[in-house]
Amino acid sequence: LLKVLSRIDSILQSPRAPPLIFRPSKGTVQNYIKETGQGRGFEHLPVTVAMWADQLMALKDLHRSLRKLSLELLPWNTADPQDNRESIRVEDLQLIADAILEELENKEKNSQTSSLTTLSAIVSHFQKLFDVNSLSGVYPRMNEVYIKLGEMTNVMRNLHELLELDSSAPPTVVVDTVGKLCDIINKNVTEQVQQLLGTQDIHSIINKLEEHECFFPPFQALIQDLLCLLEISNVDDILPAVQNLK
Repeated sequence: LLKVLSRIDSILQSPRAPPLIFRPSKGTVQNYIKETGQGRGFEHLPVTVAMWADQLMALKDLHRSLRKLSLELLPWNTADPQDNRESIRVEDLQLIADAILEELENKEKNSQTSSLTTLSAIVSHFQKLFDVNSLSGVYPRMNEVYIKLGEMTNVMRNLHELLELDSSAPPTVVVDTVGKLCDIINKNVTEQVQQLLGTQDIHSIINKLEEHECFFPPFQALIQDLLCLLEISNVDDILPAVQNLK
């Protein structure tokens, strides 16, 4: 028994042993060891061994939790040679943790790659839509599109207010309303021209314009000749000049 205790004590005091959580007691075990002449240091062994036994049991629970996590992240990796083992080693847990970390790193790299691919596709689509030949022209064209969009938004808002339309009215309604107004204005202009020329017939308007084209050029030539003969420059001075010639 003393050999076993000495062996356990040497293991506990080795550099590879974990630090002791429980301090050595100063109770009857230590006194017993002193009385038997076997030296000091063995009184903490039962507590330490019990603590290690609890830790070994906890390794199984930790292994079970890591396996559940591994099945969630790595559903294709169902084989586990440690399932049938009664004892679980730290190396077994480390292998599962490394596999999970590797999978997470691969997913992160793939997500970054897909993000770059998506961004490249968006830029290419923007270049195609707005006729941008180079990447350096993307930002200026974006600014231009933003400015034009703001101007069009302001125009549509003003038209909605002027035409007394609801703000939710689509552009097609705005265009139709403007077209109706243009028809009304054109109709009024036609009526005013007809009243001015004293006719309601479009053919009569055409005849009057043709008569004007026949009459006006000779009349204009006559006026120019009179201005030259009378040595005047104003049409209003023609009549007084002619009267002076009498």
